[in-house]
Amino acid sequence: MALNQPQTIAILLAAGEGTRMKSDVPKVLHSILGRTLIGHVLAATDSLGAHERVVVVGAKSDQVIEEIAAHDNSITTVVQERRGGTGHAVRIALETVEVPDGAVVVVLAGDAPLITDATLNHLVQVCQNANAGAAVLTADVDDPHGYGRVIRDPDNGIVKIVEEKDATDEEREVHEVNSSIYAFEAKALKSALAEIKPNNAHHEEYLTDAIEIIRASGKKVIPVVAHDYFEILGVNDRIQLAEATAIMRDRINLELMASGVTLIDPPTTLIDVTVTIEPDVTIKPGCQIEGITTIGRGSLIGPDTRLFNCTVDADAVIIKSECDGASIGRHAHVGPYSFLRPGAHLGDGAKVGSFVEVKNSTIGAGSKVPHLSYIGDATIGIESNIGAGTITANYDGVAKHQTVIGDHVRIGSDNILIAPVEVGDGAYTAAGSAITENVPPGAMGVGRGQQRNILGWVGRKRAGSDSAKAADQASKSK
Repeated sequence: MALNQPQTIAILLAAGEGTRMKSDVPKVLHSILGRTLIGHVLAATDSLGAHERVVVVGAKSDQVIEEIAAHDNSITTVVQERRGGTGHAVRIALETVEVPDGAVVVVLAGDAPLITDATLNHLVQVCQNANAGAAVLTADVDDPHGYGRVIRDPDNGIVKIVEEKDATDEEREVHEVNSSIYAFEAKALKSALAEIKPNNAHHEEYLTDAIEIIRASGKKVIPVVAHDYFEILGVNDRIQLAEATAIMRDRINLELMASGVTLIDPPTTLIDVTVTIEPDVTIKPGCQIEGITTIGRGSLIGPDTRLFNCTVDADAVIIKSECDGASIGRHAHVGPYSFLRPGAHLGDGAKVGSFVEVKNSTIGAGSKVPHLSYIGDATIGIESNIGAGTITANYDGVAKHQTVIGDHVRIGSDNILIAPVEVGDGAYTAAGSAITENVPPGAMGVGRGQQRNILGWVGRKRAGSDSAKAADQASKSK
Protein backbone atom coordinates (compact mmCIF):
# COMPACT_ATOMS: atom_id res chain seq x y z
CA MET A 1 0.00 0.00 0.00
CA ALA A 2 1.40 3.42 -0.95
CA LEU A 3 2.30 5.84 1.86
CA ASN A 4 -0.41 8.34 0.80
CA GLN A 5 -3.01 5.66 0.23
CA PRO A 6 -5.77 5.76 2.84
CA GLN A 7 -6.49 2.57 4.70
CA THR A 8 -9.43 0.49 3.48
CA ILE A 9 -11.83 -1.32 5.79
CA ALA A 10 -14.23 -3.86 4.28
CA ILE A 11 -17.47 -4.77 6.04
CA LEU A 12 -19.58 -7.67 4.81
CA LEU A 13 -23.16 -7.99 6.01
CA ALA A 14 -24.11 -11.66 6.40
CA ALA A 15 -26.52 -11.78 9.32
CA GLY A 16 -29.73 -12.40 7.39
CA GLU A 17 -31.95 -15.37 8.16
CA GLY A 18 -32.35 -16.35 4.50
CA THR A 19 -35.82 -17.76 5.15
CA ARG A 20 -36.74 -17.72 1.45
CA MET A 21 -34.07 -20.33 0.74
CA LYS A 22 -36.12 -22.77 2.83
CA SER A 23 -32.95 -24.51 3.92
CA ASP A 24 -31.14 -25.74 7.01
CA VAL A 25 -27.98 -24.31 5.44
CA PRO A 26 -27.32 -20.60 6.09
CA LYS A 27 -28.04 -18.63 2.94
CA VAL A 28 -24.50 -17.32 2.47
CA LEU A 29 -23.17 -20.90 2.60
CA HIS A 30 -25.05 -22.04 -0.48
CA SER A 31 -22.61 -22.61 -3.33
CA ILE A 32 -22.14 -21.37 -6.86
CA LEU A 33 -19.48 -23.05 -9.00
CA GLY A 34 -16.84 -23.85 -6.44
CA ARG A 35 -17.42 -21.24 -3.75
CA THR A 36 -20.09 -20.32 -1.27
CA LEU A 37 -21.94 -17.05 -1.78
CA ILE A 38 -19.88 -15.38 0.91
CA GLY A 39 -16.74 -17.05 -0.46
CA HIS A 40 -17.29 -15.25 -3.78
CA VAL A 41 -17.73 -11.92 -2.00
CA LEU A 42 -14.64 -12.46 0.15
CA ALA A 43 -12.64 -13.35 -2.97
CA ALA A 44 -13.75 -10.08 -4.58
CA THR A 45 -12.52 -8.12 -1.55
CA ASP A 46 -9.11 -9.84 -1.49
CA SER A 47 -7.63 -7.36 -3.96
CA LEU A 48 -8.66 -4.32 -1.91
CA GLY A 49 -5.66 -4.80 0.36
CA ALA A 50 -7.99 -3.97 3.23
CA HIS A 51 -6.36 -3.14 6.55
CA GLU A 52 -9.27 -4.93 8.22
CA ARG A 53 -12.14 -7.06 7.05
CA VAL A 54 -15.15 -7.55 9.30
CA VAL A 55 -18.08 -9.86 8.62
CA VAL A 56 -21.31 -9.34 10.54
CA VAL A 57 -22.95 -12.72 11.09
CA GLY A 58 -26.21 -13.81 12.67
CA ALA A 59 -28.18 -16.92 11.77
CA LYS A 60 -26.25 -20.16 12.41
CA SER A 61 -23.16 -18.05 12.97
CA ASP A 62 -20.85 -20.96 13.90
CA GLN A 63 -21.06 -22.45 10.40
CA VAL A 64 -20.59 -19.08 8.73
CA ILE A 65 -17.61 -18.19 10.94
CA GLU A 66 -15.98 -21.53 10.07
CA GLU A 67 -16.34 -20.79 6.35
CA ILE A 68 -14.88 -17.29 6.78
CA ALA A 69 -11.89 -18.62 8.71
CA ALA A 70 -11.25 -21.19 5.98
CA HIS A 71 -10.94 -18.32 3.49
CA ASP A 72 -8.74 -16.15 5.74
CA ASN A 73 -8.40 -16.63 9.47
CA SER A 74 -7.39 -12.99 9.95
CA ILE A 75 -10.90 -11.78 9.12
CA THR A 76 -12.83 -10.45 12.13
CA THR A 77 -16.39 -11.62 12.75
CA VAL A 78 -19.02 -10.02 14.93
CA VAL A 79 -22.42 -11.49 15.79
CA GLN A 80 -25.47 -9.27 15.39
CA GLU A 81 -27.51 -10.74 18.23
CA ARG A 82 -30.41 -8.37 17.63
CA ARG A 83 -31.56 -7.78 14.07
CA GLY A 84 -31.25 -4.01 14.23
CA GLY A 85 -30.93 -3.28 10.52
CA THR A 86 -28.05 -2.56 8.16
CA GLY A 87 -27.04 0.65 9.90
CA HIS A 88 -26.84 -1.15 13.23
CA ALA A 89 -24.79 -3.96 11.63
CA VAL A 90 -22.24 -1.50 10.22
CA ARG A 91 -22.02 0.34 13.53
CA ILE A 92 -21.22 -2.78 15.57
CA ALA A 93 -18.69 -3.83 12.91
CA LEU A 94 -16.84 -0.51 13.20
CA GLU A 95 -16.75 -0.91 16.98
CA THR A 96 -14.68 -4.11 16.67
CA VAL A 97 -11.71 -2.62 14.79
CA GLU A 98 -9.67 0.55 14.80
CA VAL A 99 -10.85 2.81 11.98
CA PRO A 100 -8.92 6.04 11.27
CA ASP A 101 -11.11 8.97 10.20
CA GLY A 102 -9.35 9.12 6.83
CA ALA A 103 -9.95 5.47 6.00
CA VAL A 104 -12.34 4.31 3.29
CA VAL A 105 -14.99 1.88 4.52
CA VAL A 106 -16.42 -0.48 1.89
CA VAL A 107 -19.77 -2.01 2.81
CA LEU A 108 -21.30 -4.86 0.83
CA ALA A 109 -23.67 -7.79 1.26
CA GLY A 110 -22.49 -11.34 1.78
CA ASP A 111 -25.10 -12.67 -0.66
CA ALA A 112 -23.97 -10.77 -3.78
CA PRO A 113 -21.63 -13.33 -5.40
CA LEU A 114 -21.33 -11.62 -8.80
CA ILE A 115 -19.53 -8.49 -7.60
CA THR A 116 -16.02 -8.22 -9.02
CA ASP A 117 -12.77 -6.99 -7.55
CA ALA A 118 -12.38 -4.49 -10.43
CA THR A 119 -15.69 -2.81 -9.58
CA LEU A 120 -14.89 -2.63 -5.87
CA ASN A 121 -11.49 -1.09 -6.51
CA HIS A 122 -13.03 1.45 -8.90
CA LEU A 123 -15.63 2.38 -6.27
CA VAL A 124 -12.91 2.99 -3.67
CA GLN A 125 -10.84 5.06 -6.10
CA VAL A 126 -13.82 7.28 -6.97
CA CYS A 127 -14.55 7.91 -3.29
CA GLN A 128 -10.90 8.76 -2.58
CA ASN A 129 -10.19 10.87 -5.66
CA ALA A 130 -13.35 12.97 -5.32
CA ASN A 131 -12.85 13.54 -1.59
CA ALA A 132 -16.45 12.39 -1.21
CA GLY A 133 -18.34 11.44 1.89
CA ALA A 134 -19.59 8.37 0.06
CA ALA A 135 -19.67 6.67 -3.31
CA VAL A 136 -22.63 4.40 -4.05
CA LEU A 137 -22.56 1.58 -6.61
CA THR A 138 -25.73 1.86 -8.67
CA ALA A 139 -27.16 0.11 -11.71
CA ASP A 140 -29.54 1.02 -14.50
CA VAL A 141 -32.10 -1.75 -14.83
CA ASP A 142 -35.07 -2.27 -17.12
CA ASP A 143 -37.30 -3.40 -14.25
CA PRO A 144 -36.49 -1.58 -11.00
CA HIS A 145 -39.31 -3.22 -9.05
CA GLY A 146 -38.27 -4.04 -5.50
CA TYR A 147 -35.11 -1.91 -5.50
CA GLY A 148 -34.38 1.33 -3.69
CA ARG A 149 -34.30 4.20 -6.17
CA VAL A 150 -31.31 6.53 -6.48
CA ILE A 151 -32.41 10.17 -6.62
CA ARG A 152 -29.87 12.55 -8.13
CA ASP A 153 -29.53 16.34 -7.99
CA PRO A 154 -28.99 18.55 -11.07
CA ASP A 155 -25.21 18.09 -10.69
CA ASN A 156 -25.62 14.28 -10.75
CA GLY A 157 -24.78 13.87 -7.10
CA ILE A 158 -27.00 11.60 -5.01
CA VAL A 159 -29.63 13.39 -2.92
CA LYS A 160 -31.09 10.27 -1.32
CA ILE A 161 -31.93 6.61 -1.73
CA VAL A 162 -35.62 5.93 -1.33
CA GLU A 163 -37.11 2.49 -0.80
CA GLU A 164 -39.84 1.52 -3.25
CA LYS A 165 -42.57 1.42 -0.64
CA ASP A 166 -41.71 4.96 0.43
CA ALA A 167 -41.22 6.38 -3.09
CA THR A 168 -43.54 8.79 -4.85
CA ASP A 169 -45.03 7.88 -8.21
CA GLU A 170 -42.39 10.06 -9.89
CA GLU A 171 -39.55 8.42 -7.93
CA ARG A 172 -40.79 4.95 -8.89
CA GLU A 173 -40.22 5.87 -12.53
CA VAL A 174 -36.46 6.10 -11.85
CA HIS A 175 -34.52 3.13 -13.24
CA GLU A 176 -31.25 3.75 -11.40
CA VAL A 177 -31.25 1.50 -8.34
CA ASN A 178 -29.17 1.03 -5.24
CA SER A 179 -26.85 -1.98 -5.10
CA SER A 180 -26.32 -1.80 -1.32
CA ILE A 181 -22.58 -1.60 -2.03
CA TYR A 182 -20.88 1.54 -0.76
CA ALA A 183 -17.53 3.22 -0.15
CA PHE A 184 -17.62 5.73 2.72
CA GLU A 185 -15.14 8.18 4.15
CA ALA A 186 -14.81 6.73 7.66
CA LYS A 187 -15.32 10.03 9.50
CA ALA A 188 -18.46 10.85 7.54
CA LEU A 189 -19.83 7.35 8.05
CA LYS A 190 -19.25 7.34 11.82
CA SER A 191 -20.96 10.72 12.19
CA ALA A 192 -23.92 9.60 10.09
CA LEU A 193 -24.36 6.32 11.98
CA ALA A 194 -24.62 8.26 15.22
CA GLU A 195 -27.60 10.16 13.80
CA ILE A 196 -29.56 7.29 12.24
CA LYS A 197 -32.81 6.58 14.07
CA PRO A 198 -35.03 3.49 13.79
CA ASN A 199 -37.99 5.60 12.73
CA ASN A 200 -39.61 3.06 10.41
CA ALA A 201 -42.14 0.23 10.49
CA HIS A 202 -39.42 -2.34 11.27
CA HIS A 203 -37.81 -0.22 14.01
CA GLU A 204 -34.42 -0.79 12.39
CA GLU A 205 -31.47 1.47 11.57
CA TYR A 206 -31.19 1.71 7.78
CA LEU A 207 -27.76 2.36 6.29
CA THR A 208 -29.41 4.14 3.37
CA ASP A 209 -30.37 6.94 5.78
CA ALA A 210 -26.65 7.73 6.06
CA ILE A 211 -26.70 9.04 2.48
CA GLU A 212 -29.04 11.96 3.28
CA ILE A 213 -27.19 12.68 6.51
CA ILE A 214 -23.80 12.81 4.76
CA ARG A 215 -25.28 14.98 2.02
CA ALA A 216 -26.79 17.35 4.59
CA SER A 217 -23.38 17.69 6.24
CA GLY A 218 -22.03 19.22 3.05
CA LYS A 219 -20.13 16.18 1.77
CA LYS A 220 -20.58 14.86 -1.78
CA VAL A 221 -22.28 11.53 -2.40
CA ILE A 222 -21.26 10.19 -5.81
CA PRO A 223 -23.04 7.52 -7.87
CA VAL A 224 -20.88 4.93 -9.61
CA VAL A 225 -22.85 3.02 -12.23
CA ALA A 226 -21.91 -0.66 -12.51
CA HIS A 227 -20.63 -1.62 -15.95
CA ASP A 228 -22.75 -4.79 -15.75
CA TYR A 229 -25.90 -4.69 -13.65
CA PHE A 230 -25.52 -8.43 -12.97
CA GLU A 231 -22.85 -7.52 -10.43
CA ILE A 232 -25.38 -6.08 -8.00
CA LEU A 233 -27.71 -9.09 -7.97
CA GLY A 234 -28.26 -10.69 -4.59
CA VAL A 235 -29.41 -14.24 -3.89
CA ASN A 236 -32.48 -14.63 -1.71
CA ASP A 237 -34.09 -17.84 -2.96
CA ARG A 238 -33.37 -20.93 -5.05
CA ILE A 239 -34.55 -19.24 -8.25
CA GLN A 240 -32.05 -16.41 -7.81
CA LEU A 241 -29.38 -18.96 -6.90
CA ALA A 242 -29.92 -20.70 -10.24
CA GLU A 243 -29.91 -17.37 -12.10
CA ALA A 244 -26.64 -16.32 -10.45
CA THR A 245 -25.13 -19.72 -11.26
CA ALA A 246 -26.00 -19.30 -14.94
CA ILE A 247 -24.44 -15.83 -15.01
CA MET A 248 -21.29 -17.06 -13.25
CA ARG A 249 -21.12 -20.05 -15.61
CA ASP A 250 -21.19 -17.76 -18.64
CA ARG A 251 -18.60 -15.42 -17.12
CA ILE A 252 -16.18 -18.29 -16.44
CA ASN A 253 -16.76 -19.91 -19.82
CA LEU A 254 -16.23 -16.68 -21.75
CA GLU A 255 -12.93 -16.08 -19.95
CA LEU A 256 -11.78 -19.63 -20.72
CA MET A 257 -12.69 -19.40 -24.39
CA ALA A 258 -10.90 -16.05 -24.63
CA SER A 259 -7.81 -17.75 -23.17
CA GLY A 260 -7.75 -20.48 -25.85
CA VAL A 261 -10.01 -23.23 -24.46
CA THR A 262 -12.62 -24.75 -26.81
CA LEU A 263 -16.07 -25.28 -25.29
CA ILE A 264 -18.31 -27.06 -27.79
CA ASP A 265 -21.55 -26.22 -25.95
CA PRO A 266 -20.96 -23.59 -23.22
CA PRO A 267 -24.52 -23.63 -21.77
CA THR A 268 -24.14 -27.32 -20.81
CA THR A 269 -20.61 -26.89 -19.44
CA LEU A 270 -20.23 -26.06 -15.73
CA ILE A 271 -16.72 -25.15 -14.57
CA ASP A 272 -15.85 -24.01 -11.04
CA VAL A 273 -13.93 -20.79 -10.44
CA THR A 274 -11.22 -22.90 -8.77
CA VAL A 275 -10.43 -24.87 -11.96
CA THR A 276 -7.34 -24.22 -14.11
CA ILE A 277 -7.45 -25.15 -17.80
CA GLU A 278 -4.62 -24.60 -20.27
CA PRO A 279 -5.06 -23.49 -23.90
CA ASP A 280 -5.98 -25.97 -26.63
CA VAL A 281 -8.09 -28.07 -24.29
CA THR A 282 -11.41 -29.12 -25.83
CA ILE A 283 -14.43 -29.69 -23.61
CA LYS A 284 -17.45 -31.37 -25.17
CA PRO A 285 -21.10 -30.95 -24.05
CA GLY A 286 -22.45 -32.01 -20.69
CA CYS A 287 -19.31 -31.69 -18.57
CA GLN A 288 -18.93 -30.60 -14.95
CA ILE A 289 -15.41 -29.68 -13.88
CA GLU A 290 -15.20 -28.97 -10.18
CA GLY A 291 -12.95 -28.31 -7.21
CA ILE A 292 -9.19 -27.91 -7.50
CA THR A 293 -8.92 -29.47 -10.94
CA THR A 294 -6.19 -28.72 -13.49
CA ILE A 295 -6.29 -29.78 -17.14
CA GLY A 296 -3.18 -29.74 -19.30
CA ARG A 297 -2.83 -28.40 -22.81
CA GLY A 298 -4.35 -30.41 -25.66
CA SER A 299 -6.57 -32.66 -23.55
CA LEU A 300 -10.03 -33.73 -24.67
CA ILE A 301 -12.76 -33.89 -22.00
CA GLY A 302 -16.23 -35.29 -22.53
CA PRO A 303 -18.90 -35.48 -23.52
CA ASP A 304 -20.82 -36.11 -20.28
CA THR A 305 -17.83 -36.17 -17.95
CA ARG A 306 -17.41 -35.01 -14.35
CA LEU A 307 -14.00 -34.17 -12.90
CA PHE A 308 -13.62 -33.25 -9.22
CA ASN A 309 -10.26 -32.38 -7.64
CA CYS A 310 -8.39 -34.03 -10.50
CA THR A 311 -5.06 -33.43 -12.19
CA VAL A 312 -5.13 -34.10 -15.92
CA ASP A 313 -1.85 -33.86 -17.80
CA ALA A 314 -1.42 -32.76 -21.41
CA ASP A 315 -3.12 -34.58 -24.28
CA ALA A 316 -5.19 -36.89 -22.10
CA VAL A 317 -8.63 -38.08 -23.25
CA ILE A 318 -11.54 -38.60 -20.84
CA ILE A 319 -14.88 -39.69 -22.30
CA LYS A 320 -18.21 -40.09 -20.48
CA SER A 321 -16.62 -40.80 -17.12
CA GLU A 322 -16.63 -39.80 -13.45
CA CYS A 323 -13.28 -38.91 -11.89
CA ASP A 324 -12.91 -37.89 -8.26
CA GLY A 325 -9.51 -37.09 -6.77
CA ALA A 326 -7.64 -38.79 -9.59
CA SER A 327 -4.43 -37.93 -11.42
CA ILE A 328 -4.29 -38.76 -15.12
CA GLY A 329 -1.01 -38.78 -17.04
CA ARG A 330 -0.05 -37.46 -20.46
CA HIS A 331 -1.77 -39.18 -23.37
CA ALA A 332 -3.75 -41.35 -20.94
CA HIS A 333 -7.20 -42.49 -22.05
CA VAL A 334 -10.21 -42.85 -19.73
CA GLY A 335 -13.66 -44.13 -20.63
CA PRO A 336 -16.27 -44.39 -21.74
CA TYR A 337 -18.12 -45.15 -18.51
CA SER A 338 -15.08 -45.30 -16.23
CA PHE A 339 -15.12 -44.40 -12.54
CA LEU A 340 -11.85 -43.12 -11.05
CA ARG A 341 -12.08 -42.71 -7.29
CA PRO A 342 -9.72 -40.91 -4.89
CA GLY A 343 -6.15 -42.13 -5.09
CA ALA A 344 -6.39 -43.34 -8.68
CA HIS A 345 -3.15 -42.52 -10.53
CA LEU A 346 -2.76 -43.22 -14.25
CA GLY A 347 0.70 -43.04 -15.75
CA ASP A 348 1.51 -41.57 -19.14
CA GLY A 349 -0.29 -43.42 -21.91
CA ALA A 350 -2.25 -45.63 -19.51
CA LYS A 351 -5.76 -46.69 -20.41
CA VAL A 352 -8.84 -47.31 -18.28
CA GLY A 353 -11.73 -48.42 -20.44
CA SER A 354 -15.45 -49.07 -20.33
CA PHE A 355 -17.09 -49.98 -17.02
CA VAL A 356 -13.84 -49.97 -15.06
CA GLU A 357 -13.59 -48.70 -11.48
CA VAL A 358 -10.23 -47.71 -10.00
CA LYS A 359 -9.67 -46.77 -6.36
CA ASN A 360 -6.45 -45.95 -4.50
CA SER A 361 -4.36 -47.58 -7.20
CA THR A 362 -1.51 -46.75 -9.53
CA ILE A 363 -1.64 -47.88 -13.15
CA GLY A 364 1.78 -47.56 -14.72
CA ALA A 365 2.75 -45.91 -17.98
CA GLY A 366 1.32 -47.70 -21.01
CA SER A 367 -0.66 -50.22 -18.94
CA LYS A 368 -4.27 -51.01 -19.80
CA VAL A 369 -7.40 -52.00 -17.91
CA PRO A 370 -9.74 -52.03 -20.90
CA HIS A 371 -13.03 -53.58 -19.77
CA LEU A 372 -15.39 -54.47 -16.93
CA SER A 373 -12.88 -54.52 -14.07
CA TYR A 374 -12.39 -53.33 -10.50
CA ILE A 375 -8.89 -52.27 -9.46
CA GLY A 376 -8.67 -51.32 -5.79
CA ASP A 377 -5.59 -50.87 -3.55
CA ALA A 378 -3.31 -52.05 -6.32
CA THR A 379 -0.08 -51.11 -8.03
CA ILE A 380 0.34 -52.03 -11.69
CA GLY A 381 3.69 -51.59 -13.41
CA ILE A 382 4.38 -50.41 -16.93
CA GLU A 383 3.04 -51.90 -20.18
CA SER A 384 0.85 -54.49 -18.47
CA ASN A 385 -2.59 -55.61 -19.62
CA ILE A 386 -5.46 -56.54 -17.35
CA GLY A 387 -8.00 -58.85 -18.96
CA ALA A 388 -11.74 -58.16 -19.05
CA GLY A 389 -13.69 -58.92 -15.90
CA THR A 390 -10.71 -58.80 -13.52
CA ILE A 391 -11.20 -57.98 -9.85
CA THR A 392 -8.63 -57.21 -7.20
CA ALA A 393 -10.30 -58.60 -4.08
CA ASN A 394 -8.79 -56.12 -1.64
CA TYR A 395 -11.04 -56.35 1.43
CA ASP A 396 -11.25 -59.29 3.82
CA GLY A 397 -14.05 -57.82 5.92
CA VAL A 398 -11.64 -56.19 8.38
CA ALA A 399 -8.76 -54.63 6.47
CA LYS A 400 -7.73 -53.60 2.95
CA HIS A 401 -4.81 -55.41 1.33
CA GLN A 402 -2.52 -54.62 -1.60
CA THR A 403 -2.23 -56.26 -4.99
CA VAL A 404 1.06 -55.71 -6.81
CA ILE A 405 1.29 -56.42 -10.54
CA GLY A 406 4.67 -55.98 -12.20
CA ASP A 407 5.84 -54.70 -15.57
CA HIS A 408 4.80 -56.36 -18.86
CA VAL A 409 2.31 -58.65 -17.11
CA ARG A 410 -0.68 -60.25 -18.84
CA ILE A 411 -3.63 -60.93 -16.53
CA GLY A 412 -6.17 -63.25 -18.17
CA SER A 413 -9.86 -62.44 -18.49
CA ASP A 414 -12.18 -63.11 -15.57
CA ASN A 415 -9.43 -63.21 -12.94
CA ILE A 416 -9.82 -62.63 -9.22
CA LEU A 417 -6.59 -61.52 -7.56
CA ILE A 418 -7.11 -62.16 -3.86
CA ALA A 419 -4.94 -59.71 -1.91
CA PRO A 420 -2.38 -59.60 -0.55
CA VAL A 421 -0.80 -61.04 -3.67
CA GLU A 422 1.96 -60.22 -6.17
CA VAL A 423 2.31 -61.04 -9.85
CA GLY A 424 5.93 -60.70 -10.93
CA ASP A 425 7.35 -58.92 -13.97
CA GLY A 426 6.60 -60.62 -17.29
CA ALA A 427 4.22 -63.15 -15.71
CA TYR A 428 0.93 -64.38 -17.17
CA THR A 429 -2.23 -65.63 -15.48
CA ALA A 430 -4.73 -67.96 -17.09
CA ALA A 431 -8.28 -66.86 -17.92
CA GLY A 432 -10.82 -67.68 -15.22
CA SER A 433 -8.21 -67.92 -12.46
CA ALA A 434 -8.53 -67.09 -8.78
CA ILE A 435 -4.98 -66.07 -7.89
CA THR A 436 -4.35 -66.59 -4.17
CA GLU A 437 -0.57 -67.03 -4.18
CA ASN A 438 2.27 -64.93 -5.57
CA VAL A 439 3.14 -65.58 -9.22
CA PRO A 440 6.92 -65.44 -9.82
CA PRO A 441 8.36 -63.34 -12.67
CA GLY A 442 7.90 -65.05 -16.03
CA ALA A 443 5.57 -67.73 -14.66
CA MET A 444 2.03 -68.66 -15.71
CA GLY A 445 -0.37 -68.53 -12.78
CA VAL A 446 -3.32 -70.91 -13.07
CA GLY A 447 -5.92 -70.96 -10.34
CA ARG A 448 -8.96 -72.86 -11.56
CA GLY A 449 -10.48 -76.31 -11.08
CA GLN A 450 -10.30 -78.98 -13.78
CA GLN A 451 -13.36 -79.01 -16.06
CA ARG A 452 -15.47 -82.19 -16.25
CA ASN A 453 -18.45 -82.83 -18.56
CA ILE A 454 -21.46 -84.87 -17.30
CA LEU A 455 -22.71 -86.52 -20.46
CA GLY A 456 -26.46 -86.77 -21.06
CA TRP A 457 -27.37 -84.49 -18.15
CA VAL A 458 -29.77 -82.29 -20.16
CA GLY A 459 -31.69 -85.24 -21.59
CA ARG A 460 -32.17 -86.71 -18.11
CA LYS A 461 -32.83 -83.56 -16.10
CA ARG A 462 -34.52 -81.35 -18.71
CA ALA A 463 -36.38 -83.91 -20.79
CA GLY A 464 -38.66 -82.35 -23.40
CA SER A 465 -37.03 -78.92 -23.22
CA ASP A 466 -35.82 -77.02 -26.28
CA SER A 467 -32.28 -77.64 -25.08
CA ALA A 468 -32.89 -81.39 -24.88
CA LYS A 469 -34.42 -81.40 -28.37
CA ALA A 470 -31.47 -79.46 -29.81
CA ALA A 471 -29.01 -81.84 -28.17
CA ASP A 472 -30.89 -84.89 -29.45
CA GLN A 473 -30.93 -83.47 -32.98
CA ALA A 474 -27.20 -82.71 -32.82
CA SER A 475 -26.43 -86.29 -31.71
CA LYS A 476 -28.50 -87.78 -34.56
CA SER A 477 -26.75 -85.63 -37.16
CA LYS A 478 -23.31 -87.00 -36.27
